[in-house]
Amino acid sequence: MKTIEIKRVYDTPSSHDGFRILIDRLWPRGLTKEKAKVDLWLKSIGPSAELREWFNHDPEKWKEFKKRYFAELRTNTEAIAEILKYIKKENVTFLFASKEQRYNNAVALKEFIEKMKK
Repeated sequence: MKTIEIKRVYDTPSSHDGFRILIDRLWPRGLTKEKAKVDLWLKSIGPSAELREWFNHDPEKWKEFKKRYFAELRTNTEAIAEILKYIKKENVTFLFASKEQRYNNAVALKEFIEKMKK
């Protein structure tokens, strides 16, 4: 397996990013597809609207958010399989739009996938 990086979709793309996957259900505000340099927009891997709105990047809810998001991911076998397919071939960067760097779905998804790889 290759590496998984995490990056804000608004940050400048780099040759080190590898395959760039946008993992949010909503397209980032004010960003064109050309500027985003997204290789794959995997909307279905993002947390449900209800979970995203409940969490609202509140660090106090982080542990419970991950528990609920991981439960959603376990039922999303098609999207997980797609991600794993790319990770087997090349380095992957999960792109997210949130300004919150530590408590977001990209961090949680990376943790979930890395636990699967073990």
